[in-house]
Amino acid sequence: MKCYSSYRDSSLAFAEKIPQHWEVKRAKYFFYEIDERSEKGDEELLSVSHITGVTPRSEKNITMFMAESYEGYKTCIPNDLVINIMWAWMGALGVSKYKGIISSAYGVYRQKNTNNFYTDYLEYLVRIPEYIAEYTLRSKGIRSSRLRMYSDDFFQIPIICPPIEEQKQIVRFLERKLEQINHFISNKQRLIELLKEQKTAIANRAVTKGLNPHAPMKPSGIEWLGEIPAHWEIMRLGRLCNVTKLTGFEYTKLWKTDPDGEIIALRGLNIKNNRLILDDVETITSALSNQLMRSKLFAGDIVFPCTGTLGNGALIEENNKYHINQNIAKITPTEDINPNFLLYVLCCSSMQYQINRLNSSGLQPVLLIGTIRNLIVQIPPKVEQNHIVEWLDTNTAKIDLAIAKAEKEIELIQEYRTTLISDAVTGKIDVRETSAVETTLTTAAI
Repeated sequence: MKCYSSYRDSSLAFAEKIPQHWEVKRAKYFFYEIDERSEKGDEELLSVSHITGVTPRSEKNITMFMAESYEGYKTCIPNDLVINIMWAWMGALGVSKYKGIISSAYGVYRQKNTNNFYTDYLEYLVRIPEYIAEYTLRSKGIRSSRLRMYSDDFFQIPIICPPIEEQKQIVRFLERKLEQINHFISNKQRLIELLKEQKTAIANRAVTKGLNPHAPMKPSGIEWLGEIPAHWEIMRLGRLCNVTKLTGFEYTKLWKTDPDGEIIALRGLNIKNNRLILDDVETITSALSNQLMRSKLFAGDIVFPCTGTLGNGALIEENNKYHINQNIAKITPTEDINPNFLLYVLCCSSMQYQINRLNSSGLQPVLLIGTIRNLIVQIPPKVEQNHIVEWLDTNTAKIDLAIAKAEKEIELIQEYRTTLISDAVTGKIDVRETSAVETTLTTAAI
């Protein structure tokens, strides 16, 4: 998109130049701090998040401690800028659309002149990554988790301010573009879900009925499993594998993470879509791992979460690199079992149905070690297991590639969305003509 015809220097490192006719002044010229308190605390309680900005707390699933009384909480009204002082460095701030109360530890700022900022433009502007980096830079604290941005720090930040009619044009442009982007993302997410359902159906058919459509069948005697090939066996998982996990004693007496540890301590969040996700890991020392040999992992082991998202597992392919915490079971198959086949069985939809039946109480999903050992699995001969694994790996590879491509497209369009917002609200691109054409077309259509 085209740029403005002329620019001038600004006082912002991330936007060295702004359009010639735009203003940039410190926040203290645009805002003043409000410290009005609730007398009864019965107004609507608001939450300030780095994801959703300022929203009613009733719309969020928050289980943390709730105060007995909100008397003395700060009040805010629509168009107030609310900043979570403790989490400003993460972008926990936004322009309120509500009248309500917020924590007395938050900052509330009101415009000195309501003609300076169009509310939706200001919401976009103060939440762009460049400004969040500015909040981090100006906050005080000995480490990131202790950073605080107080009012004096906020008031020193230069704020970009285009003419208000131009702010409205920018907002109209972004609303249309973001609607298109969100529609694109929604379609890609739906495609991913359909591909995953297709992959699940293929795997479920292969591990419950085999690859030969003409093979003689027999009743399994299991309601949710139905018929299986006549030469297959039905067994409890504990007969086919050694199933272990950390005991309460081991966890409370010995377990201790160490940022300098050599062994990755897997948690439930590290196991997703039947593979290991190692973006966020904890570690323990090799010495501690050697004291917990029953839950140390080796190539061929399967890790199976006992809480959270059940029916999800991953195969370990390396020795002496991983360990499990107390919420993950270690499943070690015997020589008669292909670990990859067993992983397909443990993660198939029929196994998920069995697991769901064991957690029908509606409480937090938990699988006890004895329950895991008693899971019913269908097992063909080892040679047939190998054939099924080879066939599934081949026939699901294209699906995995399609899923990965769609996920990458979502990642790229989200990056584009972030860049587009930043470029529009900081004047790197000129959207006035685009917005004017769209307004004309909309008016003509009406």
